[in-house]
Amino acid sequence: MGKAVRKIVLSQSRDIPFNRLVLSQSNVRRVKAGISIEELAQDIARRTLLQSLTVRPVLDEGGAETGMFEIPAGGRRYRALELLVKQKRLARNALVPCVIRTDGLAEEDSLAENVQRAPLHPLDQFRAFRDMSEKGMSEDEIAAAFFVSVQVVKQRLRLAAVSPALLDVYAEDGMSLDQLMAFAVNPDHERQQQVWQAVQRAHNKEPYYIRRLLTEGAVRASDKRAQFVGIEAYEAAGGDIIRDLFQQDDGGWLQEPMLLDRLVVEKLEREASNIRSEGWKWVKVAVDFPYGHTYGLRRISGESVAMTEEDVAAAEALRAEYERLEQEHSDADVLPEAIDQRLGEIETALAELDQRPVQYDPDEIARAGAFVSIDASGALRIERGYVRPENEPAIPQPEGEADAEPSATATTSVSGDAAAGPTGSSANTEEPDQEEGIKPIPDRLMTELTAYRTLALRDAMAQEPDVAFLAALHALCLKLFYRYTPESCLDIDAKSVVFGSQAPGLGDTAIAKAVDERHQHWSERLPRESAELWDALSTFDPDSRDALFAHCIALSVNAVYEPWNRRPRALAHADCLAEAIGLDVAAAGWSPTVDNYFGRVTKARILQAVREAKGDTDSQRIEHLKKGEMAERAQELLAGSGWLPEPLRTPGRSLGAASPAESCPISPSASGEDAPVSECEAATPDAEHPLEDDAIPADEPLIAAV
Repeated sequence: MGKAVRKIVLSQSRDIPFNRLVLSQSNVRRVKAGISIEELAQDIARRTLLQSLTVRPVLDEGGAETGMFEIPAGGRRYRALELLVKQKRLARNALVPCVIRTDGLAEEDSLAENVQRAPLHPLDQFRAFRDMSEKGMSEDEIAAAFFVSVQVVKQRLRLAAVSPALLDVYAEDGMSLDQLMAFAVNPDHERQQQVWQAVQRAHNKEPYYIRRLLTEGAVRASDKRAQFVGIEAYEAAGGDIIRDLFQQDDGGWLQEPMLLDRLVVEKLEREASNIRSEGWKWVKVAVDFPYGHTYGLRRISGESVAMTEEDVAAAEALRAEYERLEQEHSDADVLPEAIDQRLGEIETALAELDQRPVQYDPDEIARAGAFVSIDASGALRIERGYVRPENEPAIPQPEGEADAEPSATATTSVSGDAAAGPTGSSANTEEPDQEEGIKPIPDRLMTELTAYRTLALRDAMAQEPDVAFLAALHALCLKLFYRYTPESCLDIDAKSVVFGSQAPGLGDTAIAKAVDERHQHWSERLPRESAELWDALSTFDPDSRDALFAHCIALSVNAVYEPWNRRPRALAHADCLAEAIGLDVAAAGWSPTVDNYFGRVTKARILQAVREAKGDTDSQRIEHLKKGEMAERAQELLAGSGWLPEPLRTPGRSLGAASPAESCPISPSASGEDAPVSECEAATPDAEHPLEDDAIPADEPLIAAV
């Protein structure tokens, strides 16, 4: 017969009064970890003690038991019980379930209890929270029971709601917790599984890539269309929103783009109806308009409606309240929430009172129109008071110009060789004597006299730079701020560039807003009637004239590359201008993204950009990726780097290397021939589309003087 197997005898367990227990110095736990003693005490009070203490009898010098027991394993539970006793929530002699150990070492008991305890798999935690929720516990109750925030409960319930097939993959360590959190962004199990299959075949398995696939086709809640309609209105119309509980999502993603677009159109039309009721001749509506859409249209000016006595009194009362609240809390480091909220309300109310409505002439309203769109923040944008050329009233002709004899007035502009006057026998032709009365000067003589006067004006103005500057400024303002009228004798024409194909959202950029605000500022300072412009400009101080002149010249700049209109020397001149003013396009707000650059160039250019900005190491890390994934990673890597593609860079020049005339690639040489093309022209927009020197004459100015 075989040897009998010795049966295991488990340690004795019994209930021991709390006042007969003491902590042992043999407990191996020295570093605090896990929930606090206070939280553990609360949990014991709620559920009682779920795990017995491990104790050893305290022996006297002779080896006999003293009736006291030390605790080598379970010290935190003892401390929690001790806290309950101090709070008088537990009796000092309350019976505590204990397992009594006598064999081995006390340190062995402590180490074994802590090391051999297997931690709960995260998936088991998620499912446990789900089961408690399904059995009727609220998220707040679950959070209170386990001493976690409600947000943590929401996150664990969201993870437990991921497709069971993917949870099984996670349980078998087939995906990371970060990947599982990424899948939780979209509750559609079928879509989750489709993306998982796609990720299995792709090189990129990063969480950000999983999120992008799961939100493809959705509209971010931060999109200006969503902000314009309002999330509540979208949800009320039956729209769904998905949220990411594990990272910043800017409000989530709207799942029904077509529904959102319909709501946008409907709200815009309602707003447009209100504008039409004001009597405008036309109202044009769009989500946004391309930058420069108002070019060629005259803008009428209105007058701000003055505040009523009630408005003035309300504004004074609000300011007094604001000052009082500030003084009362001037010593506080942090304002009370209610006070801070009230101050914000007062600021908003004062801003609304200061934003006075504008009143227009009814006759002007009848021929002008308005644009209704959405600005970058999602607010309604209304641009009132633009007159189309075909709706302009007929310009009244001065007396004499409508007569059959145009000789009664002098020609306002003589250009080029026209100033030389009549030649040949016609110059000696005598005019018939006037028999009676004073009649208009004959045309031929009028031409001769004004030709001489024009030449004299040219010579005199050349010696008066200030007057010449004022005359040029007057001509530019007539073109850029008024309906075209022949009120200047200078043949100078300023052309404000109308952008054709342009980057989406160009009109919402900070620089576009700055240009528009500057133009509006000058428009408000100039007189309403063009006939009064010269006198108004004459009263401007030199700094104001300089600033207005710079603004007018700036509006004529055209550095846009167009494949059908090759202008290599003009674009090279744009490089000269950029260098002269120290242009920094990155500082102006441009940064490379998938939409505006990386997604629209080759992989080689993406790698080149990363190499230039971050070095060879980062470039090599992404060179194995597919085009879309590479573009995403490049956007992340170059964020805030200030890197710019070649068409946006300003050529660097060494100070004192050459005179201004020598450094500009379009300056004529002494022989009258074109100067050699320099580095400015070599850096023209796109190396893949070489520019042709003979595509356009080299002497194309930004302001054309005919």
